[in-house]
Amino acid sequence: MSEQDNNSGHGYRKPLDILSRNSYYKSMKTIVSEKGQVTIPKPLRDRLGIRPGQVLDFEEEKGRLVATKSTTLDLVESVYGIIRLDRHTDAVMTSLRGKVDAV
Repeated sequence: MSEQDNNSGHGYRKPLDILSRNSYYKSMKTIVSEKGQVTIPKPLRDRLGIRPGQVLDFEEEKGRLVATKSTTLDLVESVYGIIRLDRHTDAVMTSLRGKVDAV
């Protein structure tokens, strides 16, 4: 059986990144512009969930450029739901603020 037979007629094997189990085609290359900008290939953006406006952190690891999606910490979201109450929200607010003055 030839290499071409193994790969449904593509004529080359898809490299396999053993650590993450993602296959990358040889054509997933990009060129660095004069400003140092690169375009992340669409199949990678789609697979990794990288959307317009996404912030990426860049690091150098053993001579390789590694980009990681940056997560911004939403302070409200980080504490949402941590307090378990045995009464309604209105009762809690009244105990914290006092009764509302009649207008």
